[in-house]
Amino acid sequence: MDRILLTVGFLALWVVLVLLMWKGWRGRARRQKDAIGELPVVPAEPGERLIEPSTGLYVGSTLAPSWQDRIAVGDLGFRANAELSRYRTGVLVERHGASPIWIPQESIRAIRTERGLAGKVMTKDGVLVIRWQLPSGTEVDTGFRGDDKSIYPQWTREWTRDENEK
Repeated sequence: MDRILLTVGFLALWVVLVLLMWKGWRGRARRQKDAIGELPVVPAEPGERLIEPSTGLYVGSTLAPSWQDRIAVGDLGFRANAELSRYRTGVLVERHGASPIWIPQESIRAIRTERGLAGKVMTKDGVLVIRWQLPSGTEVDTGFRGDDKSIYPQWTREWTRDENEK
């Protein structure tokens, strides 16, 4: 009988902890809602492709400059398998099981590699991070862990070249 009570007690504690985490996530989303606002829509014709699609994992998006302040609004906070493509007019993150993310070229502030983002820590330069400004004016970092990390220099070179042409 003692084992049954102990098991039920641990199960009840686990349920309470899960509910508290869920409540915290929803509270975070409410607090961030105004700062995030509406996301840019994917254009029907994004234009010339500069970098072919790369497969990998969408790690998440965080409020810049904090690498751990994960965005909880909508589905931006959920990890998903994704394809990352670069167009002359912006960057497209096509996520499986979630809505696509369009990052307009004029919104991009930096493209760099980092050790981690949104609570996901890897080896040195393990995550490709795009810092961009939302229409609301808030800057965010969007992270992508490519299946093939050899693409990262091409992404950072393209960004550097675009900035030098301005």
